Amino acid sequence: MAGLEGSSLLEVRDLSVRFRTRDGVVQAVSNLSFTLERGETLGVVGESGSGKSVTSLAIMGLLNRNFADITGEILFEGRDLLKLSPAELRKVRGKDVSMIFQDPFACLHPMYRVGSQIAEAVRAHSDVSKSVANARAVELLDAVGIPNAAVRARDYPHQFSGGMRQRAMIAMALVHNPAVLIADEPTTALDVTVQAQIVELIDKVKRDFNVGVMLITHDLGVVAETASHVLVMYGGRAMEYGPSYEIFHAAQHPYAWGLLESMPRVDRKLDVLIPIEGSPPSLLNPPPGCPFNPRCKYRFDVCDKQSPKLVQLPGGHLDSCFLSAERKQAEWRDKVSEEIAQ
Repeated sequence: MAGLEGSSLLEVRDLSVRFRTRDGVVQAVSNLSFTLERGETLGVVGESGSGKSVTSLAIMGLLNRNFADITGEILFEGRDLLKLSPAELRKVRGKDVSMIFQDPFACLHPMYRVGSQIAEAVRAHSDVSKSVANARAVELLDAVGIPNAAVRARDYPHQFSGGMRQRAMIAMALVHNPAVLIADEPTTALDVTVQAQIVELIDKVKRDFNVGVMLITHDLGVVAETASHVLVMYGGRAMEYGPSYEIFHAAQHPYAWGLLESMPRVDRKLDVLIPIEGSPPSLLNPPPGCPFNPRCKYRFDVCDKQSPKLVQLPGGHLDSCFLSAERKQAEWRDKVSEEIAQ
């Protein structure tokens, strides 16, 4: 598949993250690889506990290396972020690679004004005066759609609505025009109208600043609308990876089929929603073989003995499943035919 070879803006190669705990080793991420280019949105989807957020924190260098064993490579413009010293990583984090966190209220300090916190982010990587940094903060708040930005910059986080706090977090992430913007569940706990505004804002930021966006979300509708590529994760592994159109119109992995079947759609009856039976695996004691095999109705003998690799079959994109290309295509055709019949 294009993008896994050659130079990319961000390239993750064979990333594995293990956490040492009293109960044993948590295998949070296993052998994960993907790329991100400028002007591209990579949608990362999967159930809770699939390793999405841990992957983003590893990229940002926010995992405690005293308790986390991280192997593989995270290449940003050719530099392996995992090999940088803490001081070198601080020069990259927040400047070249920024992140919008899931809970803006927890990330904004309640005792400091919003504008001051953004100005502090400006001065963290720029030798400018407080007045210049404050002016930049107001400019960014205005750019992300905060009305009367000069006045609202002097407000505290509790005086902002949930959507406004998320906009402030986006402004903070943009202070140095980063090349990579990671958005970890940026619409969580927001109402539907505000969710749409935040998603539209992130997409506008991608176009205006030509950044690469890694969008982590449970909302397949948002991914279908905004992402150019999709990475489907489960049990800390990549189940499927490819262009957005192919994932939504020619999915190849049973887990991706399950996600799509359980997604409400306006073009079909609500009573045909099919949930995925069972629960995600324990990453402390993952099942042998394919992590999805305990919940997969297509499993056969090899599935509980070997873990399939992420490979590209003829005429398809990357996925990790032992089913043959012909069987996958036949199953997908059957699912499409059933939907048309309904």
